Amino acid sequence: MRKASIILVCSALMACAGGPTVYAPAHESNRGYSEQQIESDRFRVRFDGGSDVDYRELEDMVLRRAAELTLEQGGDWFIVVARSRDGDDRNPVRVGGSVGRSWGSRGYSGSGVGIGISLSPGAGDKSFSLEILIRQGQRSNEPDAYDARGVLAQYS
Repeated sequence: MRKASIILVCSALMACAGGPTVYAPAHESNRGYSEQQIESDRFRVRFDGGSDVDYRELEDMVLRRAAELTLEQGGDWFIVVARSRDGDDRNPVRVGGSVGRSWGSRGYSGSGVGIGISLSPGAGDKSFSLEILIRQGQRSNEPDAYDARGVLAQYS
């Protein structure tokens, strides 16, 4: 019975754990990059990740995809006009425990130990989005302007 319980808990943990966040299109899984064209030179680029990455890593991956998209569209640089992030950094599996001791009348006492596992599918899932304008020619000196080839050299 004890082995069956352990196997059941391990199976549940593996079922709740999503695959690792990798740099790939999101259509193959619930993680990865996607983009949406808003206007001819304006795009929303998004990267969805799991609890295995933090927001900084997601931002790096979405900047990389924005740079690739800029070059694919014939641009040289892009400017970020909006940034947003969604989700949380919670771990989808949490383990807790407690120890207790009590005393009663006539010298009786008792103690107990409790262990709990919390499974929260979807906890830790997060996304980072950029809205970009694609430009050609000499890069602007604006603070949120990025040279596409420079970004790819840094993040590839």
